[in-house]
Amino acid sequence: MDKLRRPEIRQQTTQQMYGVPENILEIDVVNPQNHGLGRGMFTTYEIQCRTNMPYFRLRYSSVRRRYSEFEKFRDMLEHEIGRVSIPPLPGKVFTNRFREDVIEERRQGLETFLRAVAGHPLIQTHSRILSSFLQNQEFHPTI
Repeated sequence: MDKLRRPEIRQQTTQQMYGVPENILEIDVVNPQNHGLGRGMFTTYEIQCRTNMPYFRLRYSSVRRRYSEFEKFRDMLEHEIGRVSIPPLPGKVFTNRFREDVIEERRQGLETFLRAVAGHPLIQTHSRILSSFLQNQEFHPTI
């Protein structure tokens, strides 16, 4: 009768268990705000980023972006890092786009998108666009 081998249990120090993780990258999309009037109305979303990763200039940043900037950012990532499959953005909204529930659903979708993109190791270490989008107040993309 074969005996099952139990995996070895590695002992961890208190520092390893409760210390600051080596790499932190936390992203939240919060505080949507509507701007303008009539046909010129649009919504911006605040992106809060907390990190200790050396690829980022700032440890904490907060910037505002509109949906069209997310679209440009995604397109630029596809060109910059061609070997990584970039997840889709939440779909465009053509009716009732300024209703609170519609804005909240989009906010959640944008947050999910950014967390997926920023969580990819190749994008974290090889993308100049990622840190620019998350940390620079002005984002002027050119493809």
